Amino acid sequence: MTPLGRVVRLQVQAAPLKSGEKPNRVYGTAPIVEIEELLLTPSGAVGVDAAGARILDVHNTAHPATRYSDGNTVSFGLTSHYARMRERFGPHMADGCAGENILVETDAPLHLPDLGARVGLRGARSGAILEFSTIRVALPCVEFSKFAIRNQAATPADLKPVLQFLDEGTRGFYVMAREGTVRVGDELVSIG
Repeated sequence: MTPLGRVVRLQVQAAPLKSGEKPNRVYGTAPIVEIEELLLTPSGAVGVDAAGARILDVHNTAHPATRYSDGNTVSFGLTSHYARMRERFGPHMADGCAGENILVETDAPLHLPDLGARVGLRGARSGAILEFSTIRVALPCVEFSKFAIRNQAATPADLKPVLQFLDEGTRGFYVMAREGTVRVGDELVSIG
């Protein structure tokens, strides 16, 4: 088992981050809510805030405006990837702005082959491993790419290098998880 980094932030998307109609949809971060705990359920992620209120993530199949599609119920991103995004696009690329549920602090960028065949979270309190059954790259979308370069009128030619840069895990990863609870301080580990 190889440690990869520590969870430093948990969040849910209380509503969709993209608004409007294609081709004029706009990406915005206002629906991102920082939470204290992340409950992983068969239907998706549920955030628990400081007051104990539960907030369904928009990718949870029980959310009234669900954006679930093909295994995107839980996601994680890396602080090292945000550092690269800020270096390229500017300070508006704040940690967590891509809307992932789990933000892991890492020193170096990690891509799918670096993570190993299986990953999970080791609980800081219990030491128990919450294993993810699958992991895949969260592909960047046009709207997030336009947000990154701060150009809603960007052409496909403008966006091609941005989409390429944000691919291969830079934008984050989707995972399928068993039921469990994630807290700040838990550790992302490569299981093998």
